[in-house]
Amino acid sequence: MGYHLITCIVERGKADKVVDSALKAGAQAATYFYAQGKGVREKIGFMGKFIMPEKEVVFIVTNDQQNKQVFDEIVKTANLETPGKGFAYIQPVEQAVGFIDM
Repeated sequence: MGYHLITCIVERGKADKVVDSALKAGAQAATYFYAQGKGVREKIGFMGKFIMPEKEVVFIVTNDQQNKQVFDEIVKTANLETPGKGFAYIQPVEQAVGFIDM
């Protein structure tokens, strides 16, 4: 069975909702931490003033069967289709230890 790392970067204060939706969609667990971003705000000029630099980064490891459902749910929950709301991506995990498939 293969594993994937879903990384989701959202506005500060949104990670709890993302984690809750990931767990509801079948993820076993999630880890999140605070971060600060730079780049997009400066490139878009005046509108960038409305994007706060404080972010929360969520890591979720999923197996092949959970991957799409969990990803789709966090995209919906965090409203990531709206520009400036955040960013999410999936990476393959080559090796893992400690992941417990339920």
